[in-house]
Amino acid sequence: MGVAVSKVAVPIIAHRGGGILVRLKTQWRTIVGPDWAELAWPTALGRTGVLKLRVAAAALELQHQAPLVIERINLFFGRAVVSRLVIVQGPLPFVSPSSSLSIRPLSPAEAETLDKQLAGVADPELRAALIRLGSAVSGRED
Repeated sequence: MGVAVSKVAVPIIAHRGGGILVRLKTQWRTIVGPDWAELAWPTALGRTGVLKLRVAAAALELQHQAPLVIERINLFFGRAVVSRLVIVQGPLPFVSPSSSLSIRPLSPAEAETLDKQLAGVADPELRAALIRLGSAVSGRED
């Protein structure tokens, strides 16, 4: 039964770009580089080679870089897989770990000030949570 289903399903999936889209998604960071991988995500690949990208920011810049992105994708696959890009601006389906804010350690003076401000908090769990919050806000690097 499995062999019969495979014989029917594989050509359909291949015809619709399913296997290519899966490889494209799994290797996206390698193909386009870390900068573009944080800003764009492939969502669909049409039969005619139209790749739909969801872009969180910099859609205009990506539009200008479209030929380069297409070239990188086609070089990765060793053949013409993508002919053009369709860019849809919107949130990415994931949060990039490197896009989160970086937090520097507090200086001794900042830590002492925060500790003094929270001296009246008796609950240890609440105090620990407020210290984490205060450290994140004070140590945020913009």
